[in-house]
Amino acid sequence: MNYSECIENAKTRIGNYCKACPECNGRACKNQMPGPGAKGVGDTAIRNYDKWKEIRVQMDTIAENKPVDTSLELFGKKFKYPFFAGPVGAVGLHYGDCLDDVAYNDILVSSCAKYGIAAFTGDGVDSNVMVAATKAIKKTDGIGIPTVKPWNLDVIAGKMEMVHESKALAVAMDIDAAGLPFLKNMEPPAGSKTVEELRQIAKMAGTPFIVKGVMTVKGALKAKEAGASAIVVSNHGGRVLDQCPATAEVLEEIALAVGDSMKIFVDGGIRSGVDVFKALALGADAVIIARPFVTAVYGGAEEGVKSYIEKLGTELEDTMKMCGVTSLEEIDRDCVWTRS
Repeated sequence: MNYSECIENAKTRIGNYCKACPECNGRACKNQMPGPGAKGVGDTAIRNYDKWKEIRVQMDTIAENKPVDTSLELFGKKFKYPFFAGPVGAVGLHYGDCLDDVAYNDILVSSCAKYGIAAFTGDGVDSNVMVAATKAIKKTDGIGIPTVKPWNLDVIAGKMEMVHESKALAVAMDIDAAGLPFLKNMEPPAGSKTVEELRQIAKMAGTPFIVKGVMTVKGALKAKEAGASAIVVSNHGGRVLDQCPATAEVLEEIALAVGDSMKIFVDGGIRSGVDVFKALALGADAVIIARPFVTAVYGGAEEGVKSYIEKLGTELEDTMKMCGVTSLEEIDRDCVWTRS
């Protein structure tokens, strides 16, 4: 199965909200929620996609003809590629009820681990989601990253116990989920966290702690102060706030401010191996891709995930070769062109 076949198959299984578009650019679903759309007019998800396309890669084939190495070492593990599957919750509601979160995460986590990358898993009001996700990660000897919502500290402590049991290589918190409706008006309060609260959570984690949902230099430096090992430059795919900048627009300044003091992931509209290359050139260590992996799971289960990983990997390898670099460390700002 190739990814085009996977998309066609997904159209018969994925429900009425997602259109299983050949290129997931946010236009068909716009602000469709339930569904994969974005908040407000749906502008942010579309902007995420469009801004990567405005960045161009710099071809340079006057270089030594050497094999290309796409591998990444991160948190003591080696991965075949510098991209990861992103966390998605409530798949039955947003994408179609032929799968629930338990079945979805089981397929995604095991398939990603088998084919050289790792999956971030989601969290939700149903406690069984985190239970099943961490069990799936444990089956892969910890090759997966659970993502915990910004609940109150007591609930988070319980979630972290499951993370420890899974032996996950890292744990994330999507702090921008503070904008999701189901976290509002909870008792005890859930939502945004202070630096001190994040510091407590990082200590609870007992493993590399990733703060997901950073869109400013100020936010990145606060995450660093809290003891985070990494951040994800992310606007939650546009699902929590309308009229945001695209992640491609803020990544470089955040990477320059943080330097080598922590790892940097980025998500939002990244859809190809060429986009992955652009993100690394602007300062990311790795990227996260969410919505297209949903299509992959719905359209082909393990075979679908494999087809999408191979598609991205082939595109990245080809881009590196044509831009005169043979390892991820060689990808730098000179490898891309942006409008001044």
